[in-house]
Amino acid sequence: MFATLTIQDEGGTRETIDAGVAILQDMLPIADRKIRTTASAKHLTVGLQCGGSDGYSGISANPALGAAVDLLVRNGGTAILSETPEIYGAEHLLTARAASSEVAEKLMSRVRWWEAYTHKHGGNMNNNPSPGNQAGGITTILEKSLGAVAKAGSGGLMAVYEYAQPVHVHGLVFMDTPGYDPVSATGQVAGGANLICFTTGRGSTYGCKPTPSLKLATHTALFKRMSMDMDFDCGGIVDGYMTIAQAGELLFDLMLSTASGQRTKSELHGLGDNEFLPWQLGAVM
Repeated sequence: MFATLTIQDEGGTRETIDAGVAILQDMLPIADRKIRTTASAKHLTVGLQCGGSDGYSGISANPALGAAVDLLVRNGGTAILSETPEIYGAEHLLTARAASSEVAEKLMSRVRWWEAYTHKHGGNMNNNPSPGNQAGGITTILEKSLGAVAKAGSGGLMAVYEYAQPVHVHGLVFMDTPGYDPVSATGQVAGGANLICFTTGRGSTYGCKPTPSLKLATHTALFKRMSMDMDFDCGGIVDGYMTIAQAGELLFDLMLSTASGQRTKSELHGLGDNEFLPWQLGAVM
């Protein structure tokens, strides 16, 4: 059952809300007939994000997420790597794994577009992405990019999509987005991501309604300090009592649990209402 409403046709905001509530009440008997069943992990599409990175991002949280992505892909799921400015200088690590020369060329064409786009606006792709990254201990864009690419695991790159295009290919894919996390994740969700995994070393609290957003802390001190916001502690890798593979297995289990209905910290605390932010290009008239 599908229904639409227009405020003007209904006579105003309050009238539209009342009409919407009435429609939902009519839908409840239909929803009640649905029965939860076991589903394959092939239905899981995970958007990969990193923000507020620090010096640990490239050695703990990002590789752990990459290990989980390998398990996801092995079980038929899909992972969307994005943030084109933040793979700059490491794109060869992805083209070397491309499923075809056409896929590799499509990725490089997006990199060239970004070079021209930033030059047009007086920018430089070779600059460090943000003051927050610098404060976290990252000194060059290459350091950031090498860590960011680690989120993608070790599998083949199966397809490249432009911003917000529907993702139909299973496995690891790339979507061209800015590095700004809310804009990037919005494109991933529009393309079909039904879960976000967000690595952070400085404590990003990105909630991303309506899609659950798991925050992966790069070190245990952050995980403990921001226990209301962080969902997974990758600090065991830094402290030496957990391997990347072990962390990846635990994270993959958490991804499946979240997809099965276990709520993230953001959902538990009602965060993420204002995180939807499409990418605007050109003049706004």
